Amino acid sequence: MKNTSEEYQLQVRGLEVGFNNKKNFTQILNGVSFNVQKGETLCIVGESGCGKSLTSLSIMGLLPESGGIRSGEIRFEGQDLTNQSMKEMSKIRGNEISMIFQEPMTSLNPVHTVGKQIAEAVRIHRNVTKKEAYERVVEMFELVGIPSPRERVHNYPHEMSGGMRQRVMIAMALACNPKLLIADEPTTALDVTIQAQILDLLNELKADLDMSIVMITHDLGVVSEMADQVLVMYAGEVIEYTDSKSLFENPKHPYTQGLIESIPKLQGKTEELPVIKGSVPNPDEMPSGCRFSTRCAFAKQECFVQSPEEVGTEDHPVRCWMYSGEWQQMTPFEGGESNDNSSSEAVDRQPIRG
Repeated sequence: MKNTSEEYQLQVRGLEVGFNNKKNFTQILNGVSFNVQKGETLCIVGESGCGKSLTSLSIMGLLPESGGIRSGEIRFEGQDLTNQSMKEMSKIRGNEISMIFQEPMTSLNPVHTVGKQIAEAVRIHRNVTKKEAYERVVEMFELVGIPSPRERVHNYPHEMSGGMRQRVMIAMALACNPKLLIADEPTTALDVTIQAQILDLLNELKADLDMSIVMITHDLGVVSEMADQVLVMYAGEVIEYTDSKSLFENPKHPYTQGLIESIPKLQGKTEELPVIKGSVPNPDEMPSGCRFSTRCAFAKQECFVQSPEEVGTEDHPVRCWMYSGEWQQMTPFEGGESNDNSSSEAVDRQPIRG
């Protein structure tokens, strides 16, 4: 994207992350790069297993013990988070950068009241008394729309509905006025009415608090509602990156096209929704060339041999051979075991040019 580095609140450059096992290092994220400007929302979208949550955990410094960052930078307001000690990250995490996790019941302690849990987080990062911390909790409950906040602070997680627990998680994440909020599938477990309320709330809070958001989702409806910029990930790689309007009006990568075409349409009669056949490859079994080649309707012989570079425009980069100068000269695929999903079973669609 065109902006200078000084304008970005978060910059991720060439991030490579993986896990150590007894035999070797298995790489999951491969050269992930993106930017977040102050006050904007970036949505990271893709199927389960594409590396979305691992990207967010890398930013937060919450990778499991077996995981690690092999190379790359994560710069927050110019400071490289990959060089910070655990003590330094604990000062940033929950204070300047906060995260909302997918399922509140796995993030909230069932044996403590929700008020106590948030108050403790406030006291860790702010020099306040216990009473002042509780007043901050009440204030945050009011902000996120929890009714009777002074009574609700004494509730245990199991005494609240799913929607209320998610509001508690938002209140906890925002209690210290973070500059950046990471939301990992924050509405997945909620019904559509509550989903809409939570998304509206996040949009309102972003404007009121002058906050940036990185939202992890597989739901393109959420993307259309929330995103300024969209990062499409597949099998640990960024395959398309642009603004929300451009993505929906002119998706370039066959994977992005498939995701958008699989959205149910309100108009017209559709007997069967288009689907992308197959599944995201296992990290230990990545294709030699383009990681989407075994599921792609347009794959040519070279797609199975050599990984495409990022091409396209500065405002709309895409990782696909179709948009390279070599595409017309590449050898058409003639069938075989390596592409059993790409012809008869794959979605019947035409490449979108632009």
